[in-house]
Amino acid sequence: MKHLSKKDFDDLQKFYRINLINSCTGYKSANLIGSISTGGVENVAVFSSITHLGSNPAMLGYILRPTTVPRNTYKNIKETGFFTVNHIVRDIISEAHHTSAKYPEEISEFDMTELEQEYKEGCKAPFVKGSPVQLVCKYLNEYNIEENGTILVVASIEELYFDENLVSDTGFLRLDKGNVVTINGCDGYALPTLLDRFDYQRPKK
Repeated sequence: MKHLSKKDFDDLQKFYRINLINSCTGYKSANLIGSISTGGVENVAVFSSITHLGSNPAMLGYILRPTTVPRNTYKNIKETGFFTVNHIVRDIISEAHHTSAKYPEEISEFDMTELEQEYKEGCKAPFVKGSPVQLVCKYLNEYNIEENGTILVVASIEELYFDENLVSDTGFLRLDKGNVVTINGCDGYALPTLLDRFDYQRPKK
């Protein structure tokens, strides 16, 4: 098995290192965050760092890279307080990934891709039409991570929309039935398949 130490990382070619470190931690969620500026410009961007923080109250978080360059999604969220989270499905991975391109804030990624926005009553931020799981989130707080200049953004889940064909009697969402993808590294998209589910585990007697 190949072995590299932290000291070895510095000697790696830049993009080789980026790909290696981004993929070594495993599969990540694949989501599109929808937001809108106070001037009415829609924004949609791919994120692979959205994670569950708690179910009661329902909360999630995502990691924002250093704000040394414009971060339009973050700016919109801070101005309006709300955003949507939309699961990426197999059929839109190319268009979804293109939202990672750095467009100026006056240009909407909806206009530069074939992704289609939709609106639901009570939410000013746009959803991605066709996504089988959609969340409305409210900005709560943020925490600076001093070690690398990133920010953990914390939000509450205010509304939840999902395809009824995905949910079981116990409330479990079968994301694989909706062709929801995951991200490997920075730019690899995979289609997972549920292998099994298990009961709540207790210590053996």
